[in-house]
Amino acid sequence: METRNPAAELWQRSATDLADAIRRREVSSVEVVQACLARIEETNPWLGALVDIRPDNALADARRADRAVAAGVELGPLHGVPVSTKINTDQRGFATSHGVAALARHPAQEDAACVTALREAGAVLLGRSNAPAFSYRWFSTNGLHGRTLNPWDPARTPGGSSGGASSSLAAGMTPIAQGNDIGGSIRYPAACCGVVGIRPTVGRVSGWMPPAYADTPAGKKQIDFPPTVQACAVEGPLARTVADARLALTVMTTPDLRDPYGIPTAPARFPDGVKAKVSVVRGIGTVKNHEGVDQAVTDAVARLVDAGHEVEELDDLPLLAEAARIWALLVYEDFRPMLPLVNEVGDDDIRTSLQYSFAAAGAIWGERPSLDAYIKGWARRASLITELQQLLGNDRILLTPVCAEPAFEQDADIAGPERAAELVAAMWPMTAVPVLGFPAVTVPSSLSQGLPVSVQLIGGRYAEERILDAAQAVEDRTPRFLPPLVVR
Repeated sequence: METRNPAAELWQRSATDLADAIRRREVSSVEVVQACLARIEETNPWLGALVDIRPDNALADARRADRAVAAGVELGPLHGVPVSTKINTDQRGFATSHGVAALARHPAQEDAACVTALREAGAVLLGRSNAPAFSYRWFSTNGLHGRTLNPWDPARTPGGSSGGASSSLAAGMTPIAQGNDIGGSIRYPAACCGVVGIRPTVGRVSGWMPPAYADTPAGKKQIDFPPTVQACAVEGPLARTVADARLALTVMTTPDLRDPYGIPTAPARFPDGVKAKVSVVRGIGTVKNHEGVDQAVTDAVARLVDAGHEVEELDDLPLLAEAARIWALLVYEDFRPMLPLVNEVGDDDIRTSLQYSFAAAGAIWGERPSLDAYIKGWARRASLITELQQLLGNDRILLTPVCAEPAFEQDADIAGPERAAELVAAMWPMTAVPVLGFPAVTVPSSLSQGLPVSVQLIGGRYAEERILDAAQAVEDRTPRFLPPLVVR
């Protein structure tokens, strides 16, 4: 559990601590925002994590927050606390650019539902986090905003697609960041930068956004999101601590029937004090883990046992391997109709990355999977969801690696088709989860060759509290890892 340290610089303090300090009038929101802006000025020119930062707007919001405190009105859980939003998520007055110039010409007229939830909780929106073009890489580089670096090692990816979010958190620019995840895009960046990322159950946080459009030489085109985006993608938070991730998830839990998979009310909380049983899955037999990855799992197991969890090692769990294969079918086939737009307005890196990624998926399913294979993939997905929920029941969670490798070298996905295929294989823990729609959290548990290495905890549907409790147990027993940028 994080120990409160009022003497720490404001940018170093947790969102939970800052919200309490603002509420008690120990510090002002203006002071907190100024501290974060100073940290951004110090670190962001090198890292390239946040874009479209508008200090005057943020400070005006902070002054309003301070006036609300002085007036004694009821305050939200994140009142006056800085939070970043991602460039692929609608925020009123900001372009939802996806890192693509053709999508950056029209400011959003409305907030996405998750951004509305953050505003209503009192958060001060401070900067937009960078991502790859179209948010379809495990790296965060695009032709519009450039490259985001990892504060642990600039030669390694900060993750993607929420790499700007994870890099900015690790550097202390904000204590919480909004992200989204269809193939690890919250969990993997969090792991690469040594922070916490939680992917909620599909539907818990509303994914509703206003309609999206692209300006192309042929005219303005509306972008309709395919089935996998609707059924597998989620909005969720990244944070520096488990407690902050829990707080942000509570705030972002937004029953909303505009979302095709939205739920009408917040899920009931599981009983307190019941420790989940933990089943450990180290691999699926298709790729060998880096020794640092195995050590991270071993360390997490020891910490969970110390916390009183019952832990068992599973030799294999075939349904995860099958889910990862189905992800490579459904997600890429759903993205295939977007390829003409990508080729028309995307940058060279995203075109090359998708070319190699489609080749990797083609090695599994064939170059052009049939409609019959696609339909059977969706049908089999439903069976796997039932099978996994029955396995987990009400008292079990899974512990897996985040990836078979530590953070990839920058641009590994465009180094060649062979390396791109290795990445797809190594990321099975990231891709198996979204296709099933289950919640999962990544939390740091080890340090290997100067890089943070995390583990993933997977729960049953709407069992976020269970996996967060286990993540807290790991965090409580793990030394705090800080990147060189923060400690120098």
